Amino acid sequence: MGELIPFPAPDHETESPAREPLWREAVGRELRDERHDAGRTLADVAEEAGVSTQYLSEIERGRKEPSSEVLQAVAGALDLRLVDLTIRVARRLSQVRGPVCLAA
Repeated sequence: MGELIPFPAPDHETESPAREPLWREAVGRELRDERHDAGRTLADVAEEAGVSTQYLSEIERGRKEPSSEVLQAVAGALDLRLVDLTIRVARRLSQVRGPVCLAA
């Protein structure tokens, strides 16, 4: 039999917690935090924003890079203006300390 070679861990499991998050990750965290604070479900917000529940979930997990139109729709469904979301994300990113990781 051949040698077993383990799969490498997904990037999100091996990353240092101090790395600078990507914009889409920070946006997703902010949207998820706002949705949770409002006590709303993924399905509820997705329906109001006109996107699928799966797509909103992927946005919140930082897996998708949504267009400005989608961001505006989701933010609006959460009673946020796009500028307010942008300011919150910028604040979140400015609080990160540690090395900056440049994507390859």
